[in-house]
Amino acid sequence: MSGKVQTFQPRPYIATSISNEWSTGICDCFTDLPSCCFAFWCFPCFSCITAKKAGECLCLPLLDAFGFIPPITTAMRVSIRHRYGIQGDICHDCVYSCFCGPCTWCQISREMEIRKAPMIYAA
Repeated sequence: MSGKVQTFQPRPYIATSISNEWSTGICDCFTDLPSCCFAFWCFPCFSCITAKKAGECLCLPLLDAFGFIPPITTAMRVSIRHRYGIQGDICHDCVYSCFCGPCTWCQISREMEIRKAPMIYAA
């Protein structure tokens, strides 16, 4: 029995009919008030939990404290944009991450909650 060995992992993609824009704005905390309150009162915990839900390391957001431009917040925003096919650019991601960090994490959390589309693996 000789079989073909697959030497690469299939990349996930999401098939969705949702638009290519963010579902909520950067300051739309009233659409998910409990999460925004949690982010306000315990931001490190909120960002770590959100990163974990996105499939990243639980403590990854804590590295943001070591730079002027928060690299992890920027990377997470870019990652979510690419995961869900949201239009945008790195310049806006960087500005939002620098000046609206907690709001950015809230928007990421809301987006993942709204777009709970399962990942479909291409063969």
